[in-house]
Amino acid sequence: MPPFTGDRIILNDLGFYGYHGLFSEENSLGQRFFIDLQCGVDLSGPAQTDTIGATVSYAAIYDVVKAAFETRRMHLIEAVGQNIVDALFAAFSDINWIIVRVRKPEAPIAMVRGEAAIELHRVRPA
Repeated sequence: MPPFTGDRIILNDLGFYGYHGLFSEENSLGQRFFIDLQCGVDLSGPAQTDTIGATVSYAAIYDVVKAAFETRRMHLIEAVGQNIVDALFAAFSDINWIIVRVRKPEAPIAMVRGEAAIELHRVRPA
């Protein structure tokens, strides 16, 4: 693994409609989810060369996140997050670490404002 540089590709506030949750209403009606993502990638090559082929495409990252979010229904947003992490590591060998936050603004709890969320920090397995 290359040395940690602090470089990252960031995608924030990705909105999806999904059917993840424990309750039957969540499974039948669905709800909005938002995903914030940081992918640790050495960006020194593309920063120096200005060449698109020298980096991971954020559009391709989005496509993998979307597919991972929509492919399987999960009970827990922790599992949704891990499914996204696993898909990204499988798709992009240049990603060394991932921070993913899955936000659920309509979580079935009695809150007037706010959201429930989880955040996973994962390093590529050796």
